[in-house]
Amino acid sequence: MTDPSPDSGAESARRGASARLRTDIVALVALVAAALSLWQWFGTRGDLDRMREELALRLRDADGEARAARLAARDAENLAREAERRLDALEAKVGETLSQQLALEAMYQELSRGREDWVLAEIDQTLSIAARELQLAGNVSAALAALAAAEARLARLDKAQYPQLRRAIARDAERLRAAPALDIAGLTARLDQLAASVDGLPLLAEGRPQPERDGEAAAADGWWTRFWTALWAEAKGLVRVQRLDAQDQALVSPEQAWFLRENLKLRLAHARLAALQRNETAYRADIRAATQWISRYFDPRDKRTQAALATLKSLDAATVSVELPSIAESLAAVRALRAPRERAGR
Repeated sequence: MTDPSPDSGAESARRGASARLRTDIVALVALVAAALSLWQWFGTRGDLDRMREELALRLRDADGEARAARLAARDAENLAREAERRLDALEAKVGETLSQQLALEAMYQELSRGREDWVLAEIDQTLSIAARELQLAGNVSAALAALAAAEARLARLDKAQYPQLRRAIARDAERLRAAPALDIAGLTARLDQLAASVDGLPLLAEGRPQPERDGEAAAADGWWTRFWTALWAEAKGLVRVQRLDAQDQALVSPEQAWFLRENLKLRLAHARLAALQRNETAYRADIRAATQWISRYFDPRDKRTQAALATLKSLDAATVSVELPSIAESLAAVRALRAPRERAGR
């Protein structure tokens, strides 16, 4: 046998070195791939932890908002129940008035007295109904109409024994005409308009839109300037820093803003109901609560907010309940005329 040549030994050495190099490259690539996989695993794990924390925070916020919604619904239910109770009371009063009218008709059928007795009984019943309307609803126009009707019936009789009753009716009518008038219809209309404008009031946390650049000035800039201007505007839009004038102003989420507006509408609706019922205390409390909410949560620099606050200020200065005069003098006079007639008829 012959020994291998030097050239074949060198070739074998080169082949071994090349095989070792490939092995080292494969090992390095595998090591880099393993490092990348490990880094990606750690990054994904951190993202999952942050997502779990964010999900837990959102679940807590949703639970708080659900509790607030339940409280608002309970308040609305209580207000509706109170309004229903008062409506039932008013319906009972109306039913009582209707029953009194039916009793009057039955009395007309049963009475067999003269025309003067009928007239006096009718005046007594009419003035009694007007007195109740005046006491319960402050209906001055109905009381004046009842007094005018009584005066017309007495004028048709033209009896000399009734001047005292006619003077009493005239004095009661004069006192009612001098009584201060209440513009309840105007108050309720303004409250309805204010409630309809609540959705358009800007919240304090919403900020103000930035004025746009003039179109001609923007067109005059080069494309490079417009590109960097647009890029800078987008970058600034990622983060918004807002300054609040007061330290205790609370920022509200969109869901909380919806509940805030709905509760404000409920306050204004309750103030409207209190105005119709001449409930000065409840009316004043609701108007001042609405004023406080708008001043605290809505942008006071906006013209719509300023107009709403001005309307509430004028509504707070209005009066929904005044001490109205009664028609007790006329009632006493007509009953004094009926008393001896009733005793004589027994």
